[in-house]
Amino acid sequence: MPERVAHIERVSRIERIAHAKINLALHVTGQRDDGYHLLDSLVVFTTHGDLISINEASDAASLVTLKIDGPFSKQLQNGANNLVRRAALALGYKITETQSRLTPVEIILTKNLPIASGIGGGSADAAACLLALQEFWGSNENLGKIALELGADIPMCLYSKPLRAQGIGDEISLLESPNPLHLVLVNPLKEVSTPAIFKKLATKNNASISDKVIEELPAMADLNTMRNDLQVPAVQLEPSIRSVLDELQETDACLVRMSGSGATCFALYESSKLAEEGASQIKTKNPGWWCVATSTTVS
Repeated sequence: MPERVAHIERVSRIERIAHAKINLALHVTGQRDDGYHLLDSLVVFTTHGDLISINEASDAASLVTLKIDGPFSKQLQNGANNLVRRAALALGYKITETQSRLTPVEIILTKNLPIASGIGGGSADAAACLLALQEFWGSNENLGKIALELGADIPMCLYSKPLRAQGIGDEISLLESPNPLHLVLVNPLKEVSTPAIFKKLATKNNASISDKVIEELPAMADLNTMRNDLQVPAVQLEPSIRSVLDELQETDACLVRMSGSGATCFALYESSKLAEEGASQIKTKNPGWWCVATSTTVS
């Protein structure tokens, strides 16, 4: 029987944006016996993010070579624990269960997002890597299953579209949102411990998001009635988050909230112009913070 080979002629380079993940609302609704927290979250993704680039490797000594550049690259290691490397190898090993040879790749991660900042940077990087390698290697593997084995947030990052995530983040319902939201992201460049924040929660059995949220992303008035249950304990552990929220409230924002477990906070605006003006105001008053005006992807 002839040997099955996955190496075919391909484009020389593939790029994918790893879109930042924003929790418009995040309700903690319980905790499983295995320690995983149960969540109910409305999630959107921004056009601003990290960048994954895939090239055929010049050195075929290993299947995956990972390089990291960008403004936040110094805070990351490219070793065995790197989530992008783990994602690439997980997909590669899965493919080689039925195909005997794959083209070695060089992956370049351009890190534009702050580390451990509540906007899913590592999960988005892993998802973008899986999507790019799926195309580069010409495979049709079940990326959702591989993603979930790597981390609960990674499956939703494969979609990078407005959605509602429930359970541990693996129960995903896509939401209609034909128009982009305009927002500003701000991080005081302080890392916070997600486990410490969950430990500090007053209660882990909070009300879920309204069951009326079924098909469409809610209107601004409804979003304002929701919350991020991690915001209060995060502010208690890292007071600079309160400073960021207060500064955003001083702009022409429609909604101000923390994303994920922080420390990144966001503000929504009625237009891209107002978002740009809000970002300019924040940057002028707080030049040491990370701040970017962006918009969301649409369904």
